[in-house]
Amino acid sequence: MPVGLGPLPVLHPVPGFRLGIASAGIKRVGRKDVVIMEAAEGASIAGVFTTNAFCAAPVTLTRQHLNSAPRYLLVNTGNANAGTGKPGMQAAINTCEALAG
Repeated sequence: MPVGLGPLPVLHPVPGFRLGIASAGIKRVGRKDVVIMEAAEGASIAGVFTTNAFCAAPVTLTRQHLNSAPRYLLVNTGNANAGTGKPGMQAAINTCEALAG
């Protein structure tokens, strides 16, 4: 399915789950390129991950965070975050810390 070719459909509320979008200027100013999801306290979170041996830093960090009952998920659009090495992992950690703050 092509992305970015038109307006988003209406997003209906889901009890116990909040969703927000914002512009972080990842590729261009004004584009909605960040999604933050918040699950209600006590919610169960699960993940499905690639089986590829090479994973981007955010994927590796997310696997680690699943053990600590996370409530938030931050997704950026238009940026793969792959092949960034130690600086990429530090950027992912910094992003999580900023969101937690």
